[in-house]
Amino acid sequence: MDNMISCMVVDDDEIDRLTTVSFLKDYSFVEMQGIFESPVDALAAAQKNTPDVLFLDIDMPEMNGLELRKQLLHIPACVFITSYPDYAVEGFEMAALDFLVKPLTAARFSSMMQRLRQHAAIRQKAALLEHTLGGDTIFIKDGTEQVKLQLHDIIYLEALKDYTCVVTASGKYTVLSPLGSFIKGNAFNNFVRIHRSYAVQKHFIKRVGAAHVQVNEIILPVGRVYKEALKTIIS
Repeated sequence: MDNMISCMVVDDDEIDRLTTVSFLKDYSFVEMQGIFESPVDALAAAQKNTPDVLFLDIDMPEMNGLELRKQLLHIPACVFITSYPDYAVEGFEMAALDFLVKPLTAARFSSMMQRLRQHAAIRQKAALLEHTLGGDTIFIKDGTEQVKLQLHDIIYLEALKDYTCVVTASGKYTVLSPLGSFIKGNAFNNFVRIHRSYAVQKHFIKRVGAAHVQVNEIILPVGRVYKEALKTIIS
């Protein structure tokens, strides 16, 4: 997280949804990335563009807030806002930063926002990428744990604002580092930038089209300014 904190609000009740948005407007460091009535729509949007924090109602149709959070555990922070305090234990099991009970009050909301900002500052200071160990492995911090990844298993990297999403066949890991900075290290010499949002590992490239690249079974776009560099790699 940088100075700004991007967020999504998900609540099927219009009044409650607008109330949360209204409270958030008092905080200049908050960037509203999406406001959703449907948790299914929110899931699709968050998978495309990861926010820093989720503000989730729990009791919703199609998918409740706990189920939605379970699919978006890579998002750094989550605040549950609900009329049902009995969900608190389950909420904190889903790595909730805080749990607010409706109706919201300005004082309680302010306390939560202070915690959010402190959480953001700690994450900003944390070094989420360790140096390469040996010649073919890296350690990435995933929450409080260190995850060891084989470089040759990384299929592609995706830019998510100030983060980079590291994609392997077995999972995705979010690192607090812009893509351009992330791939400058010698460990990533085998990666080629194909788009301002994507860099792929060369040996995973299966097919190159006029405007896309296929890596494994995944189709990724090719940016106009990166086409020449891609042609050089292929030739």
